Order: sequence, then C-alpha cells, then structure tokens
Amino acid sequence: MHPLNTVKGAITTGVVIAVIVGVWLNVWGGFGIDLHPVRIDRWLHIVSGVMWIGLLYYFNVVQTPGMSDAAADKGGPGGAGISKYIAPRGLWWFRWAAVATWVTGTIYLMVGFGSPWRIVSAFTLQPGFRTIGVGAWLGTIMLFNVWVYIWPNQKKILGIVPATDEQKAAARKIAGMASRINFILSLPMLLCMGGQSHGLPF
Repeated sequence: MHPLNTVKGAITTGVVIAVIVGVWLNVWGGFGIDLHPVRIDRWLHIVSGVMWIGLLYYFNVVQTPGMSDAAADKGGPGGAGISKYIAPRGLWWFRWAAVATWVTGTIYLMVGFGSPWRIVSAFTLQPGFRTIGVGAWLGTIMLFNVWVYIWPNQKKILGIVPATDEQKAAARKIAGMASRINFILSLPMLLCMGGQSHGLPF
C-alpha cells in the first residue's frame, strides 16, 4: 500500500525519514562540522506539541466558528458530519497529543538539561530556568484544562455520554471557555518554549 494513502503510512514514513536525517546529522556532526546533535526527546516534544497546538488552533479558529455558522444557516447542510466524524477523531489526537507533549517536555527537562533535578529548577522558577519554567506551568494548566474541562464536556456535546439539552448547553460553555483559555495561554507558552532555546534574558 502506498504510504501517502493513509495517515498511518504517512506518519510511519515521516518518522523513518526523520530517523535517517537525525542519524545522518549526528554522524556528520561527529566529524567536526558545526551541527548540534539531534535529541530524540526534544524532537518528540516538538512533534507532539505541534500536533496539540495545531489542533487547538484548528478548533478555535476554524471548527468552532464554522459550527456556529452552520447552526445559523437554516437551509444549509448543518454540522452533523463534523460532530459525528471529524470532532471525535480530532479530540482523540488533541487530548493524547497534550499528554505526549507534557510527558516528553518533562523528560526533556530531566534529561536534556543535564540533571533530573532540573525539572525542580524549572517548576520553582529558578534563575536560568524561569523562561522554560513559566512555559512548563502554562503547559500544565493547559493539559489540566484538556482533561478536566474540555474532554468531559465534549463527550456530552458529541453524545458520547448521555446528557440533556440543558447539560449540553452548559457543557458547550465550559468546553468553549476552557478551549479559548488554552488558545490564549498557548501564545505565551510558545514564547517561553522558543525563548529558552534562543536566550531570553529571564
């Protein structure tokens, strides 16, 4: 089967190419060429973070406004297809990418900075770790929102668990607000993730 015909095939192909490139860059770097070694922990953190935040942006910028427009269009196709097929799949990737991002970020803090205790330095906002520490706290709050507010309420909205119309209306407000808060928090969180690598002075 052609790898571009399925999501699994595309992911597998991308990972294989990334591994080949990573090995090649590490070997090449070993010959004194000015390249940083490729770190698998950091790469996994970035990939899972792109998946998580990409879906967060899709839900906030595309799907939620689109569903509102679909509901307002009385003669239109409505949003049943999205609710039945797109949203559940998107939310599966969204919530597990959130977990993967937090776990790989924790591993990177413990391994990538030279000592397992660096995670304590980050979460207690010690000098030299404030930038990544603030990013880690924002990511932790966002992960909490995904699993405590967004996903349980989305299950009601999508009919995965039974809920009355009133419960669904309340769930829409809670999930929407938590998602919008995560959307807002993602901007300073990404600043901190990039800033730690690029030398922000705090």
